[in-house]
Amino acid sequence: MSTETDTGRITVQVTRYRPEDGDTEPTVQDYEIPLRKDWAILDGLNHIKDHIDGTLSYRWSCRMGICGSCGMLVNGEPKLTCEAFLSDYAPGPVRVEPLANFPLIRDLVVEIGDFMRKLPQVKPWIIEDTEPEREHLQTPAQVAEYQQYSMCINCMLCYSACPVVGLDEHFLGPAAIALAQRYNLDSRDQGVLDRLEVLSTDNGIWGCTLVGECTTACPKGVDPAGAIQRYKLTAAAETLKSFLLPRGKR
Repeated sequence: MSTETDTGRITVQVTRYRPEDGDTEPTVQDYEIPLRKDWAILDGLNHIKDHIDGTLSYRWSCRMGICGSCGMLVNGEPKLTCEAFLSDYAPGPVRVEPLANFPLIRDLVVEIGDFMRKLPQVKPWIIEDTEPEREHLQTPAQVAEYQQYSMCINCMLCYSACPVVGLDEHFLGPAAIALAQRYNLDSRDQGVLDRLEVLSTDNGIWGCTLVGECTTACPKGVDPAGAIQRYKLTAAAETLKSFLLPRGKR
């Protein structure tokens, strides 16, 4: 039924892949849906599932750009589909595909196990040499040092955009390195040297070729590329200090 916000129809081209039904390669299926000014891509997918084809599979949760679940490729670009509006792609068609650089499970659903295994490798928690005897207070300036890197929602858009992730399965990836930098810059943390062994490797910061697509794709302004380059300076300085100073003086 037409509403005041209807502006016509738009075709959504959706990747379909159902290995349990014998599919060996992904295919594309076209769906014509209402074009409404207030509909995001995710609303369009929900319309397809609710009213046209209930077999369509994809991930979503909060619809508020917070959970990071609904990341997909929209016309070839990694996007949160709850924040990408159909009207911005009119008159269409608009192509919706699973995130690149991840194994495909079904339709728009990708396997994220490798991503989840890489995150804890950078020790994303406060590391202290001794038990704290009192509450750790921080000034606004100290919080501002790491706050940008704490905004990551693990949407994996940066991994989909990163060409190194697509070529090297061992590369830790932009989100993991930015997460490590969040703790390295925290005034309460003493784990810089612990993370250095993981980060200052070809699978860590030195694997990054500074294409910068991770920062472009990030919906929260985390700037993973900036975090990686900043940590390269830290790693170089720590390496130099290791030659000049004993560990206890660093």
